[in-house]
Amino acid sequence: MENITILGIESSCDDTSAAVIRDGYLLSNLISSQELHRVYGGVVPELASRAHQINIVPVVDRALKEAGVEIQDISAVAFTRGPGLIGSLLVGVSFAKGLALARDIPLIEVNHLHAHVLAHFIKRKDKENRIPSFPFLCLLVSGGHTQLIVVRDYYTMELIGNTIDDAAGEAFDKCGKLMGLPYPAGPVIDKLAASGNKNAFRFAKPSVPGLDFSFSGLKTSFLYFLRDRLNENPDFIKENLPDLCASLQDAIISVLITKLVKAAEITGIEEIGIAGGVSANSAFRQALKEEGEKRGWNVYIPEFIFTTDNAAMIAITGYYRYLKGEFASHDVIPLARM
Repeated sequence: MENITILGIESSCDDTSAAVIRDGYLLSNLISSQELHRVYGGVVPELASRAHQINIVPVVDRALKEAGVEIQDISAVAFTRGPGLIGSLLVGVSFAKGLALARDIPLIEVNHLHAHVLAHFIKRKDKENRIPSFPFLCLLVSGGHTQLIVVRDYYTMELIGNTIDDAAGEAFDKCGKLMGLPYPAGPVIDKLAASGNKNAFRFAKPSVPGLDFSFSGLKTSFLYFLRDRLNENPDFIKENLPDLCASLQDAIISVLITKLVKAAEITGIEEIGIAGGVSANSAFRQALKEEGEKRGWNVYIPEFIFTTDNAAMIAITGYYRYLKGEFASHDVIPLARM
C-alpha cells in the first residue's frame, strides 16, 4: 500500500500537537505548548483542557499546510486515547471523531506509552534513519512512567520492569521544586548540572529486587538532606545549586542505567533504546552511549523533538495500526489510565 497518509493528534497533557506521516515518513509535526502552568508549579487540568480547545484547530491546520497535504488526502486520523488527563484527552478524541465522521475515514486509537516506544520508527526523507531491529529493549522514562519494555514487533510489547511508586521524571520535578526551581524542573536541573560536581553529595539509592524501579526513597533522602543542611546554613541551596543538581541527576541516572544493564543481561538483547521526556536529559543520553560502547550494544536515542509529547509518535503508531486494519469504533472513549 502506498500514499497512506495519517494525521496524528496528541492532547494527553498540556501540549497540543498534530503531525502528518505518509508511508512512514514524517511530513510535519507541530506542537503548541502551554506556558501558563509554570505559574502554578505544575499542570492544572482544567486550564489545560481549555487551552487544548483553543489550540487544536490552528495546530491541525498548520500541520496540514506544512505537510503540503489537503484534508481530503488524509487516509485516517490517529489520536491518543490515554493514559493522560481526561479533560485534555477528551478534546483530542472529540476532534478526531468529528474529523473521521466528516471525511468518512478510519479512526485509530493509540496508547500514549506505546507511541513513545514507536517514536524510534519515525523516518525523515532528508536524514539517516537508524531504526532498531526486533526484538529491542526500551527504557521508557517520563514524568509519570518508568518502564522497561521488550518490543517484539510494532504491535507486541512485554513490560518487564515498572516503577513501584514515583517515576524518574517526577523525582526530577519534585526535587527541583524543593530547590526552588521552576516547573518543569528536569530541563533546568540538566542545564545547571553541567557546571556542577556529580560527586559532591550522595543520596540514598533504593534497592528494589528484579527489574522494578523506586524513586520515593531517593526523593525522601534528598528532602531530609536539604532540611538538615538548611538548618545549618540558610543559603546552602543557593551556594551549592549546580553541585546539588549534578549529584541528584547522577543518582537518578545511575538507577536507570543499572536496571537497564540488568535487563539486557537477562534478556540477552543488545538492541537498546530509550524514550519519554527524561530521555532528553543530556547526561542520561551520554551515560547510555558510554554504557553501549562498553557492552557492544546498538544504542538508539530519539531526537529531542520526539522525546516529549508529540503527535509524530501518535501518527507513526497509527500508521502501523492502519496497515494491520486495527480501527476504532466511534463509541471509543478516552481513558486516564490504560
